[in-house]
Amino acid sequence: MGDVVSSHLDEAKREIITARTREVMEGFGCTYEQQYAVALFNKVRFDIEGGGGPQPQLLHRKIPLENKSIFSGSLFQYLEENRKWRNRFLFVPDSYNINYYDSKASHERRLNPKGTINCAGYKVLTSMEQYLDLISSSLPGVKAKVGSSPFLKCATQFTLILWHPYARHYYFCVVTEKEQQKWHAVLQDCVRHANDGLSEDNKIQTPAFTDAIRLYRQAKGHYGTWEMMCGAQSQILSNLVMEGLLPELRELISPRLKGKLHERQRNWMLISDAVYSLVQEQCQAQYEAVVHKCEVSQPSLEASIRTDMDQIITSKEHVTNKIRAVVLSKAEKLLKVSIQPYISSILEALMEPTSRGFSEVRDVFFRELVDMSKNTLNEGTKETVAQHMEKISMLAFHPVKMQSCYEKVEQLSLEGLQQRFDVSSPSVFVQRAQILMREQMDDAVYTFEQILHQSLESQGTEELCKTIQRCQDRVIKKFDYDSSTVRKRFFREALLQIFIPYMLKQLSPSCASELPRFKELIFEDFSRFILVDNIFEEVVLHSVMKDIMMAVKEAAIQRRHNLYRDSIVLSNSDPSLHLLGENPSIDWAGEYGGAQEEVEGAREEAEGDGQGEGGESQKSRRMKQVVSMIQVQDSPDLPSQSCTEVPDIDNIQEEEEEEEEAEEEEENSPDQNGSASPRATENPPDLSNGLVVMKEERDKEEVQLKDELATAGEEEGQGDDSQVAVEPQPTTNQEVSENALPPLPPADETPREATAGFPPPPHDDSGFQSPTSEGAEEEEEEKKAEALQPEEVETHLTTTPQAENQTVDSDTRDQ
Repeated sequence: MGDVVSSHLDEAKREIITARTREVMEGFGCTYEQQYAVALFNKVRFDIEGGGGPQPQLLHRKIPLENKSIFSGSLFQYLEENRKWRNRFLFVPDSYNINYYDSKASHERRLNPKGTINCAGYKVLTSMEQYLDLISSSLPGVKAKVGSSPFLKCATQFTLILWHPYARHYYFCVVTEKEQQKWHAVLQDCVRHANDGLSEDNKIQTPAFTDAIRLYRQAKGHYGTWEMMCGAQSQILSNLVMEGLLPELRELISPRLKGKLHERQRNWMLISDAVYSLVQEQCQAQYEAVVHKCEVSQPSLEASIRTDMDQIITSKEHVTNKIRAVVLSKAEKLLKVSIQPYISSILEALMEPTSRGFSEVRDVFFRELVDMSKNTLNEGTKETVAQHMEKISMLAFHPVKMQSCYEKVEQLSLEGLQQRFDVSSPSVFVQRAQILMREQMDDAVYTFEQILHQSLESQGTEELCKTIQRCQDRVIKKFDYDSSTVRKRFFREALLQIFIPYMLKQLSPSCASELPRFKELIFEDFSRFILVDNIFEEVVLHSVMKDIMMAVKEAAIQRRHNLYRDSIVLSNSDPSLHLLGENPSIDWAGEYGGAQEEVEGAREEAEGDGQGEGGESQKSRRMKQVVSMIQVQDSPDLPSQSCTEVPDIDNIQEEEEEEEEAEEEEENSPDQNGSASPRATENPPDLSNGLVVMKEERDKEEVQLKDELATAGEEEGQGDDSQVAVEPQPTTNQEVSENALPPLPPADETPREATAGFPPPPHDDSGFQSPTSEGAEEEEEEKKAEALQPEEVETHLTTTPQAENQTVDSDTRDQ
């Protein structure tokens, strides 16, 4: 891999990369400095004058994921370095960056992860067909022979791929469809969170950055929404550089790529990832220098603004009136012909799926509370309520439970309008709506738990179900009002994002030549805070804003999609409610969990105090996880304690027998609880020596046992057959387990029982036998075993005598 990158990215290519990055960053830096002063002026003016719209009724949680992690589990990952599949343990913390480790033990020992994935700009794919469609455009126009071998031989049919237009691609797979669905929801949530955009808490840097990016792209002729406006500032700037750099490098490098088409595509992706990393390092350093320069000048700028605020506002209004007189007539003509006929249809296209998604959020929240009320009728204790509230408190961040809500919005389509209004993809609006849905769900949950907690403290457990019902009704009413407010604001912003770039693109050619003369009307002392280009955009925005507001207001008057009219304002029936918003999230288990939890907590704290640094590890293990571990019926967990290596792709067919032996070792290594003992993990037994002899002895024992049973049956004649199976057997656990198992195949065949807890793998050409289970056979064996001696058979169902001995040894060591 390194040879491919180094051979094509020589010194000349690296100089091109550095020169293009510097060129983009210099242009962006000048625009950013101008927009920084404007953003500072707007922030100071807002602080002085104030403003705002309807106050939300629901409370907002400041740190929703404190001491929480999202998900963790094991799956297979394909490594480009050696072209092998390996078992990896993935951990998703509250930052939504994916850390992957060699094993679960490595994570628990707090070792550094093998790698971290920032999901900004990625797409989650669930099939190789989707992936091949995307990478087919990576090298357009390249003529190469298509090889007979596939691009990637997947270990199973349940694939998960993280695709990025510039960065490295990640390939995963799991053994069941249920696992794939859960991992797909988790990975999509990571992408959604990373793509959410920059934090709005910084009122100066964030608007200055976004406006600078937009104006820079418009100066290059790129109007409309931009899908790669995602991630941190350095990532967005890198995407901006790669937008023009990558086609230039492709023309220089693609003719020199050798091999068949798939090999060229693979090498090009490696080169693109190396270029992207190099660009990101340079963008990060140069952006930090620009920000530092602006922050140094901020105190003097702010002092000037506060001193001359009135004069600056007056001067800006004067220039605005002059520009409006020139632009407004042209804007209104364009608005009447090209915008107004489409407002209602686009608004309806936005409202339908978005409102269905918010309605589904309400239904999911309501169902969870109804379930809690039903269970409270049976056991009306605070401990029961606490158990349910522990699950409900993180409902908004449970990607699997929220998936039905997100899927409603994914049906949003602007087909037929995207090219007309330069909308690259509706995904920008889909992800924004999904983030708003998640925020609304968390606000509702947080408000409910604060109100319920206050009621429990004041009223106790009397009429607990009625208390829950009253709190539920209050929160649902507040949710409906806030949902309407949030959706109307989202519709207005989405329509502006669609129409404003289109209008600017149409009006700029005719107005650009007239704008420079307005700079003469601005005093030099105020020129840093009043920019003609910004005022031009504000005039265009106000020209279309009236029509957009009227369209949304009309939809609310008609009560379409449960929107409230702007004149409807909920009376503040809870004057003290917002005081609860200052409270932290409630630890339901710690407060109402009972004596058992207190004892366990005290014991863990004592262990943590006695272990010193190990206490931090204990605290890390006690971190609550939002999504439960994947436990699929009739399918085992992936072995998280060891690394499962799949043979090299080129040698898969020749090493099939060796792979089956490796799986047999994995099956024999865990104890009865499904986790490998440390000794077994560090020194795995060699099952190859004497394996045939053991099978032959096992065969003889089975035949002998059958003969004894047949003889006993002949002697009893018409007696009860069930007694024959039960009475001779209480001697040893070994005999019980042997009776419960079906006869083994001949010694010259590969023992299928070596993989008995795993379903058969999907048929593919890779030759890889992934850990799966034979569900039907295992159920039959378990039924027979339970008919004999359920308590003993449950812990002694093994596949070979050596595996059983190993389990017994593990039990002895544990005792």
